[in-house]
Amino acid sequence: MSDESKAAPEKPKKPKSKGQPQFLPKLKGQKILVRMTDGRPIQGVLEAFNNYEIKLDVGRGKKMVLLKGAIASIEYTEE
Repeated sequence: MSDESKAAPEKPKKPKSKGQPQFLPKLKGQKILVRMTDGRPIQGVLEAFNNYEIKLDVGRGKKMVLLKGAIASIEYTEE
């Protein structure tokens, strides 16, 4: 038997996803309103984000880290 017959057929490559929505990078530094799953609104400036959390500057020197799983929606105005 030759080596060619032993090789497995190539699988089609899937495009790699970044694991994050494409709109969050555009909102960095903007004022947003985050509505939590319990209905509570939290307003602040989006400072940073990763796959699981977002960090808001809520003013008066306070920062807040929110888990994405607890977020129901994000409201913003396009500039």
